[in-house]
Amino acid sequence: MFIDTHVHLNADQYEEDLQAVIDRALEAKVETMVVIGFDRKTIEKTMELIEQYDFVYGVIGWHPVDAIDCTEEDLQWIEQLAAHPKIVGIGEMGLDYYWDKSPKDVQQALFRKQIHLAQKLNLPIIIHNRDATGDVVQILREENAASVGGIMHCFGGSVETARECIAMNFMISLGGPVTFKNARLPKEVATEIPLAHLLIETDAPYLAPHPYRGKRNEPAFVPLVAEEIAKLKNLSIEEVAQATTANAKKFFKLDV
Repeated sequence: MFIDTHVHLNADQYEEDLQAVIDRALEAKVETMVVIGFDRKTIEKTMELIEQYDFVYGVIGWHPVDAIDCTEEDLQWIEQLAAHPKIVGIGEMGLDYYWDKSPKDVQQALFRKQIHLAQKLNLPIIIHNRDATGDVVQILREENAASVGGIMHCFGGSVETARECIAMNFMISLGGPVTFKNARLPKEVATEIPLAHLLIETDAPYLAPHPYRGKRNEPAFVPLVAEEIAKLKNLSIEEVAQATTANAKKFFKLDV
């Protein structure tokens, strides 16, 4: 059995065939899916999905790219919704210096506010980091994010950075890029970081693993991520599935 720890079943890309996507995931033994809502529209959809499906859990927060759009009212709304027993984390939050929609200082301020919110609610945080590793790690340190812990989602950094994050009570989550031929860093991380600190995800509909690279991703493809990690670690896919599933259940306190 597998757990997809980061999937956007709330995305428009699934509007036409969501049930078929979910059915394929279950057929592929993806027993639990954690859906991430990161703005008003996707958070609303996340709340619907966790009510509709027993095996779907939610994480809600505000994406750094859209930090400039986030109001105090939005954060209060997230806090209220997070009381739902199936909301298991706050995020995805963090920094994204690749897109320039939201100024860096606005992103950083919102990142800190969301860490404080998670600490108030005693929920872990899910981190989005693009081209901002130094600042992400620094803010996590300054705000004592280790007190709640979290996940470095779709981790693309170095083994050294992974170890720094693990020391701060973070799990390292690998997605489709670990299967890409030229993805040196994710492959090194998969090889070097002990299974006890690893999770698997799709980030679907984005970042589909090989051989579906460039196509719409879906949670049924998460076994391909596990398969690549198994190859790199010289383990069976069953061992990787068992360990990452146990890690996810423990991390999210899932009663499944």
